[in-house]
Amino acid sequence: MLVLAGCTGGSDTDGDTTGRPDAGGDVFPSSQVDPLVAALPHESVGTVPTMRLADGLVPPTNTWFSGLVFGDEPTPVFPFPISFQLTQAGFAAGLPVPVASEKAIVSPALPDVTLDVQASATEISAYDDVSVTIAHLDGDAVLGHTTVAEGSPVVSYTAATAQTDTLGTAVTTVGDGRGTFTVGSTTWGVAVTDGSLDGTAVRLDEGGSVVLVPLPDGATDEQVRTVLDAAASPLTSVTTAHRASGSGSSAVSTTELGYETAAGGDTLLVPAPHMGDAATGGGTGLGYDTIYGTVPLSIGSTLAFDAPVTTASTGLDLSGLSDDQRAQLEDQVQVDVARTAETPVDTYYGGKALYRSAMLLQLARQLGDDASAETLRTSVVDRLDRWTDPSGCETRVQECFVYDPAVKGVVGKAASFGSDEFNDHYFHYGYFLYAAGVVAADDPELAERWRPVMDLLAADIASGADNGSFPDRRAFDPYWSHSWASGYSPFADGNNQESSSEAVNAYAGLSLWAAATGDDALGDEASWMLSGEASSALAYWLAPDLTGPTSAGYGHAIVSLTWGGKRDYGTWFSAEPSAIAGIQLIPLSPTSVSYLTSSAGGGARQIARVVDEASASGFDRPLGDYVLMYSALEGPDQAAAALTALADLPETGIDDGNSRAYAMAYVMTAGAR
Repeated sequence: MLVLAGCTGGSDTDGDTTGRPDAGGDVFPSSQVDPLVAALPHESVGTVPTMRLADGLVPPTNTWFSGLVFGDEPTPVFPFPISFQLTQAGFAAGLPVPVASEKAIVSPALPDVTLDVQASATEISAYDDVSVTIAHLDGDAVLGHTTVAEGSPVVSYTAATAQTDTLGTAVTTVGDGRGTFTVGSTTWGVAVTDGSLDGTAVRLDEGGSVVLVPLPDGATDEQVRTVLDAAASPLTSVTTAHRASGSGSSAVSTTELGYETAAGGDTLLVPAPHMGDAATGGGTGLGYDTIYGTVPLSIGSTLAFDAPVTTASTGLDLSGLSDDQRAQLEDQVQVDVARTAETPVDTYYGGKALYRSAMLLQLARQLGDDASAETLRTSVVDRLDRWTDPSGCETRVQECFVYDPAVKGVVGKAASFGSDEFNDHYFHYGYFLYAAGVVAADDPELAERWRPVMDLLAADIASGADNGSFPDRRAFDPYWSHSWASGYSPFADGNNQESSSEAVNAYAGLSLWAAATGDDALGDEASWMLSGEASSALAYWLAPDLTGPTSAGYGHAIVSLTWGGKRDYGTWFSAEPSAIAGIQLIPLSPTSVSYLTSSAGGGARQIARVVDEASASGFDRPLGDYVLMYSALEGPDQAAAALTALADLPETGIDDGNSRAYAMAYVMTAGAR
């Protein structure tokens, strides 16, 4: 059965109710979250930004189009394969041209085509998981609406009143209401419904529309007509649905995106590379060159694609270890328990500390070390009791959460890495959810005790019921099957994600928390997001296809920062190759083994390429312990070498979210596979 993925509803300034179809309706409905939100202190920890947003809409942080919403001025966005930006009087769109260098593949936004509708202001009037609609205003009056969407090369403008708008370039007519014009190296097509074209003038009746689309290189006159006919009806919205099927190693998670137009029927579609042959309609024989290679232009109404199901795991499989290995682990667990230091008070490092202890606890349980297990359990429970006190921020300024009523979300009072600007929430909260899911897996009383706040952390990143307190699936983008990290996205290159592995960890933690609390609806959604994120982590970060001509000149095995408009080899925090690879591996949870060793991960050859590049200066570098652990997945010989190298790694070489015991266990179990 398909589960509809949901929406944040709202209302347009002209009174039309807008929003997304319900997303299953039972993933944190209002009846569940409203009393939980009411129990938290309400406070905006960070400065509330300017928002260009219609009344009633939940602020869409962490989306591909957040740059249109937040900040004093809107920034360009990238509804693949085109770029789009708001201008003072209308909008500009372009077909970015990919350029590769040794450390980046870039395609900046281009203002190839402009449409002046004589607006004085804009605001987001509706959005869903994949598309966004902008109202162009003259004072309080709505002049018209523009809709753009990922996977669609068209820009659709529909007039709310009879008007004459101005294109930046004169059109050569090729038929009734059809035309073309060329800017630079790109020819654009224009299709007008209920109106007319004359040079740069676009005359529209009330309800009339103009649709703009870049024409792929080499299109024949017949193909141009086909493309313009398919593009003519304005795009209005995109629905999202997901389902799981199969079992065991053949289980798949299916995503289905439905592109809706004003007239119904087919439109132009561009599947992302990880989707394969996703379009349900027919191909055009045309395509666009992008930073991800050449992508096909199709005609249809649906993109449907699969990802292998990734299943969250609470612990490593120690069954293949020898008695000597188990004894080594027992000794190291005791050493690491003694080394557990005072825990940090912000949500990122505090969450990592909880995750570290939970992994040690699971190891101690599996090894039968009851004393260490009890020490660790007491520590984790005490810390989570503190973090999950709903009124904690009424008496302290750290290790507690508040609800931001302006931006609509849960924020740790002690902010880090811009979490007060809604950056990285899923990274941070994933560690909490993973730890709580492990510790409460067999303790319903603990799960119930932590639930009022832990459910809010889960709702912050995974709501799916249009509850009004949170956006649905705050960061997860079902078109790309991955998340976006920046809350407000104040960048000319669009939004970005760096740590694909912490994104996987977030939805694995969400899945474990759903299992601990018996929340089947949340579990289904978490499994879909986890499976998509794991698939995209390989496709775009850790094992990307860089063989095409648009990648020629890029000189690395991985991509470590994926943006709307570029792909980077670098990080926000370090230029060290170990960090650039390590941020795609951290924290190497038990869940990571299945997707990192799948055929889509490139196998031993790709692992060796990544490790060789990342460890050129040794493993005692930032996040080098994760690179060392990853090397063990290459095969038994590499696992044996990694275990030896791990013994020589100084304590300063172990990340604060990791422990030597867990690293040893990961390497040993990799060698025993």
